[in-house]
Amino acid sequence: MSSSPIAALSEKKARKVAVASFVGTALESYDQYVYAWLAALFVGTLFFEPLGPVGGVLASFATFAIVFFVRPLGAIYFGHLGDRVGRRKTLIITIVLMGVATGAIGLLPTYEQAGWVGAIALVLLRLGQGLSLGGEWGGAVALTTEHAHPRNRQFFASLVQLGSPVGSILSNMVWLAIFLTIPYEDIVTEGWWRIPLLTAFPLLLIALYLRWSIDETPVFKELLEKDRRAKFPFLEVIKRAPFAIVIAVGGALLGHGSYTLMNTYTTNYGVEVLGYSAMEFTLALTIGSVLQLITIPTFGWLANRYSSAAVVAWGAVGTLLVAFPLYWIILDATFFVLVMIMVVGGILPTASWAALGGMMADLFDDKTRYTALALSYNIGAAIAATLPFLLVIMREATNNAWWHPGVVLAALSAITLLSALQASRMRYSEREPLYARTGS
Repeated sequence: MSSSPIAALSEKKARKVAVASFVGTALESYDQYVYAWLAALFVGTLFFEPLGPVGGVLASFATFAIVFFVRPLGAIYFGHLGDRVGRRKTLIITIVLMGVATGAIGLLPTYEQAGWVGAIALVLLRLGQGLSLGGEWGGAVALTTEHAHPRNRQFFASLVQLGSPVGSILSNMVWLAIFLTIPYEDIVTEGWWRIPLLTAFPLLLIALYLRWSIDETPVFKELLEKDRRAKFPFLEVIKRAPFAIVIAVGGALLGHGSYTLMNTYTTNYGVEVLGYSAMEFTLALTIGSVLQLITIPTFGWLANRYSSAAVVAWGAVGTLLVAFPLYWIILDATFFVLVMIMVVGGILPTASWAALGGMMADLFDDKTRYTALALSYNIGAAIAATLPFLLVIMREATNNAWWHPGVVLAALSAITLLSALQASRMRYSEREPLYARTGS
C-alpha cells in the first residue's frame, strides 16, 4: 500500500528539519574542532607566551575546557527558552552567537601585539561560545525527533550526529591546506592561524538560512495550544527525573571523551611527545572522520532496528576492548598504522555517539525535553573537557607511560556501557511518558 500524501509531506519535512539540525551541529563542531587544533598547537605561543612551554600548554587546554564548564549554564538558559518560547527560535539565537564568537577569535591581538588583552578577550569569547553550545545540541535533537515519525526517530536523531564528523572534516581540511602551503613557523608569525576561525562567518550565513526556513515542531505547538508548558523546566527536570539525567550524562561520556582524546589530547601527545608531524595527524583524523559519514547513518539504522541504547552499549564494549592496544601501538607506528588506529579508535565510539540522541530523547517527556537533553549532554561535555588537562598531569606523573590515555578511555567506555544498559530499561513510548510510569 502506498503512503498517503500527508505522510509523504511529513516525511519530507522531517528530512528538511534533519538537514537544518545537522548543518547547525556541523557549524558547532567545525568551530569546536578549529579551536581544538588551535589549542593543541598554537594558543600557548600566541596568547600565553610568558607562561613557558608547559604552562602555555596547560593554559591553552584551560581555554579549551572553560567552554565546557559554562555549557551547562547555557543549557539551563537556552533550555528554558526552548521549552517556553520554542525550539526553532532558540536555535536561531544559539547559532548566531556561536558563529560570531568564533569569527571574532580570529580577529584578536596576540600577546606580542597587545599583552594580556588578547588572552582576556579570548576567554570572554570562549565563554560566549560555551553558552551557545549549551543550547545547540539538545535543541537540534528535540527539533529533529519531534518532527520525525516514531518508526524513524532513532535514525533521524543519528543524522544530527553527522555534524560532528563533517565539522571535523571541514576544520581538518582547512588546517591541512595551511600545513601543506605555509611553513609551520609562519603560521604563527604571519597570522595564518586566523583563517580557519574567520571562515565561521560565511558558514554561519548558511546555517542561519536553513534554520530560518523550517517550522516549529508539532510537539511544541501542541504544548503551546494546550498550555502544557513547564513554568520552570530546569526545576521540573531536577525534581522529576534526576536519575534519568545521571543516566544520560553517563551515556554521553564516551562520545564526548573519545573526541576530546583523539582531536585534542592525542594530537598534542603525538606531535609534542611521540614526534609525529601535525600534517600526519590531520590526515589520519580526516580519514577517520570521512568514514563516519557512512558509519553514523548505519548505526542510526541499527538503532531503529534494535534500539538506541543497544547500539550505545555495543560501541562502549568495543571501545573498552581496544582502549589499551590503541595507545600501545601508537608508540611507534607507520603512517598507515596511525590511520588504522584513528579509524578503529573513531568508529567504535561512533556507535555510541550515533545512537546517543535517540537514547537520550527516549528518557525525557515533551514538556522539558529541550532542557533535559541540553543539560545532560553538556554536563557530559564539561566532564570530558577536563580530560586533556588531567592527561597532561598524568603524562608528567607517569613519565610518559604509554598506557595513561588507555586508562581514561577504558573508564569512559565502562561508564557509558553501564548507563546504556540502564537506559534500555527506562525507555518509554510517546503514549506513556517516563514521568507517568514513575507515578509523578
